[in-house]
This record gives sequence, C-alpha cells and structure tokens, in this order.
Amino acid sequence: MGYDTDVVIIGAGPVGLTLANLLGLRGIDVVVLEAGRELIDYPRAVGIDDEAMRVMQGIGLVEKVLPHTVPDQQIRMVNGRGKVIGVIDPTTRVFGWPRRNGFVQPLVDRVLLDGLDRFANVRVQFETRMTELRQDGEGVTVQCRAPEGERAVRAKWVVAADGGSSGTRKALGITFEGETRKTPGLVIDVANDPIGTPHAVFGGDPKRGWATLSLPHGIRRWEFNVLPGEEDRAETDAFVHEMLAEHVSDPSSLDIIRRRVYTFNARIAGTFRKGRVLLAGDAAHVMPVVAGQGWNSGIRDAVNLGWKLAAVVDGRAEATLLDTYDQERRDHVAAMIGLSLNMSRLMTNRSRLASAARDLSAAVISKLPKLKAKVSSQGFKPMPQYGRGVVVPSSLPHSKSVPVTADSPLSVGTLFPQPRVRTADGAEKLLDDATGTDWRVIVWNNDPAALISCSTAELLPLLGATLVHVVPAAQLPWATSHAAAGVTVVGDPAGEVKRWFDARPFSALVVRPDHVIAAECLAQELDETLQKVLTAARVIRPAAADLAPGPEAASLAGLTTDAPEAAAVG
Repeated sequence: MGYDTDVVIIGAGPVGLTLANLLGLRGIDVVVLEAGRELIDYPRAVGIDDEAMRVMQGIGLVEKVLPHTVPDQQIRMVNGRGKVIGVIDPTTRVFGWPRRNGFVQPLVDRVLLDGLDRFANVRVQFETRMTELRQDGEGVTVQCRAPEGERAVRAKWVVAADGGSSGTRKALGITFEGETRKTPGLVIDVANDPIGTPHAVFGGDPKRGWATLSLPHGIRRWEFNVLPGEEDRAETDAFVHEMLAEHVSDPSSLDIIRRRVYTFNARIAGTFRKGRVLLAGDAAHVMPVVAGQGWNSGIRDAVNLGWKLAAVVDGRAEATLLDTYDQERRDHVAAMIGLSLNMSRLMTNRSRLASAARDLSAAVISKLPKLKAKVSSQGFKPMPQYGRGVVVPSSLPHSKSVPVTADSPLSVGTLFPQPRVRTADGAEKLLDDATGTDWRVIVWNNDPAALISCSTAELLPLLGATLVHVVPAAQLPWATSHAAAGVTVVGDPAGEVKRWFDARPFSALVVRPDHVIAAECLAQELDETLQKVLTAARVIRPAAADLAPGPEAASLAGLTTDAPEAAAVG
C-alpha cells in the first residue's frame, strides 16, 4: 500500500507546528490535521524560555518571534501582606537567549504556522478531525472527517499533538495518570494594560492565591484561585470585577479579551509511543501553569522527536530510535511536573501556618547570597540530563595529564551552551548559526578531521554531522587556512568556550541536533567514541560496497513492526 505522506501530525498547536517546521526543514513530507477552523486566537501560555527560543532560532523563525516577547521578565513573589518575599530575575544567556520571556502565544503560533509556507512538502488542513486510526506493520491509515466528507490519509508515522484531552491518546487506550488540582483558576486577559509595569507578580495570599503578568502589545493577565462554591459565578462580570477591585481603580472600564475558568492537571501518559503513533505536548503530559513550563515542555518534545523521526523516515536509523523519545523525555517531564506542583503549592496554599513557614524560609534565603542568587537565576529549574537513550555514558579519564577531582563534571546528556563565536569572515554569531543545528563533532583546539579514520568519516553523512574546530579567536586566521576540507572553524572571542572546556576533563564532544551532548572524550578517543555514537543513534550502516545510499534506499527492513490494530474516536 502506498503512502499519502511520510508523517501525519494531529493538531496545529505550538507543538504540532514546531514539529512540522523541524520536519519540513529536513525534507520530510508532512500533513497537519487540525479539527478547528483556525488557530486559537486568545492568549494561553505566557512564558517562553531560552531553550524554546533556541529551537525557534534553529527553525529560522526567532526574528519573527522576538517582537512578541518581553525578554528577561522578572517575577516578584509577594505574601498576603504585599511584602516581596522573593525575586526571580535570571539574566543568563547560556543558551544564547534570555532565560525568561513573557510572550503572546497566538501571535507566536501564527509565526509557526506561516513558517510552514516555506515548505512545499508540508500541508496544513483545518476543519479536519481524525476519527479513526488503523495501524499495521508498514504504516498508519488516518480516517478523517472534513467539510467535504470522509477520507483517509496513509502515512508511515503519526504524531498526536492534539492537547490534554487528546482523542488519539484515548482511542489508543493509553493511560493518563496523575492528579487534578482541587482548586480551579480564573484567567483574565485584558487589552490596554491598566498597570503597565513590565514584571510579573505572584501573590501568595492564604486568602486567595493570585498572579499578574505583563505581556507584549499592552496585554495583561490576571489569574485568581476559585474557591469552593464560587465556580458557577466565576466568569460573571460581578465576580471578575470583585477579583480585580484591589488591583485597578475601575474594573468595569477594562477591555477584557477573555475570562475563563481552568481546571489544572498534573498528568503523564503511560507511554509516548504505541506502534507507529507517538504522543507529544499536552497529549503526552500536562502540568499546572505556575512554573510556565507546559508550552516549553511541548517544544522540547518536538525538538527531541523531530530529528529522530526524520532519521527513521529517511531510512538512516532503525525505528527503535523512536523508543528513546519516551526514555529521554519522560523523566524530565516528570521533574517539570514536580516543579510546577511544588510552586503551585508554595504560592496558592490556604494555610496561614504554611504561608508563615514559606515567608520565614524566604527571609532566610534572602540572607544567604549564594542561595538567593540561585533562586534569582532560576537555578531550581530542572535541566535535561539524559542517562539513557541516544547517549554514550562517560567516566573521568585516567590520564596523569588530565587532573580531575570529585567535582569534575561529566556533561553527557546535558545541553551544550550557545556562546557567540567568530567565523572565518570575522563575523560574530551565535554558535548554532555558525555551525548549523544538525549533529556536530566539536573539538577544542584540534582539527577533528585529523582525529577520525576514513571509515568513520564515510559514515558521518548518515548522521548529517558537521566537524567543528574551536580555537581562541587569535588563532582563527591560522586555523582557517590550515583546516581540512569540510571542517568549520570558529573562534572564541570572549573565552566562553575555553572556560567551558577548562571546567571539564574532555576536549571533544558529539552534540545532537537537539543540542544534547551525546558523547565526550579526549581527542585521541574521538574515532572510537563516534563509532559508539553511531550505534547509540541506531544508524543503519550500509554495506561496504554502498557507503552513500540515497533517500530511495530507505530500507524499512530495520523498522520494528506491530500487529495490526485499529482505534476509533467516538
């Protein structure tokens, strides 16, 4: 049976649209199915972090996203008496972008949708609802209902990014374990911001938790806990005005964009993959909004899954590679859910005793400079650190020339930073713009081409890997003139890359397309390490007589197959 497309993505929310852009850039044929008539046009998520901004950079859309952000948005936490008990104000640029940014989601979603116009291989179909999935060992048939009638789309793989109430997840019988918070929340978005100050405020009042955030283009959000017995009237003018009475002088004159009561959940799917169907974003996990990580966690799903799915579709990797998506994302998502729950309990609890204990702890933290700095820099945010999946575990080197201590960090499974570097023409750029965002072999002060064998070099195109030689900026002209063909040489003008390597016992890295360090080693060990990476990445190695297979050689023989199954949506 033939295919209508390589991948069907169900849901044109931020996760589905980001994944479609990632696959579009890699030449994968994609059909996006969206049940709605158009994108949701009211603000929902309000925070985009530095990791997600790096993804926007990687898909070539960050310059169009930036106008809809408030960079370096500060959060002030206050208690019931209005006293500031803590400030979150991270100013780091470790990944090239501000760690915290307020944003208007509908406008950024529109940027993601418009970005798909670049790709003849990506189609978006609105008013098209998935009604049934039928899987077999070769692909998935998606039955759809559209205004023009019923039809079927045949694809190799399906990604469900259809939200927390995902019909796909339910149809596949995948569990969604977790909890529903007892206290719902009222969200109010207002145009022509009556406050105007740029920061966010989280109110930890035991009488009623609340928050307010400044958003771009004159939009302000308020969120209030809805207490037992208030649910039926929470969206009325009288209740909204009552909530806002202590915040603005005339609530009745506000230009309210929307008001809506939400029930907050903390849940994670039992599996992120069933056969040839994968779950992403809210379809796979949901969390309370307090930490601002729901939208960003979905973008992390997309960037983790995108390069893996493309490699499998192209026939460069076995389908077992897709199992690592669940392995890698699950633990980090669980940590983010835990952070969101803890922050929610911290700021929305109704116990005066617990609130007093929180305030006392905050007072102690304020007198401890290191701990205060950690809170301010958002150092409590869990960062990805993969111990399994497409990683090659490392250990401290045994070399007298490499002194190590118990504190010497191992970096496999963590994100490589993105400093500014200098290119051969003298321009200064962010690292990803200078080297590309596919696989990268990054070596400090050594030409990587001189460290790998011809047989390994012949396999690197299967990864799409770029060889990157990093040198102090003063050495850039000399290193460029002596570089082997195909090696990208970049200078380190501010010494940021050198300081990163100074703190670690290795000089060579293999970095994945999602910026995760897959392997680290000393220079002499690079060739052997790359062979281990190829194995970890489930690369299908061609026969010795054919080391340059084209796309048509995408043998599905290496793909796992599943027994035929069907799932229907009522």
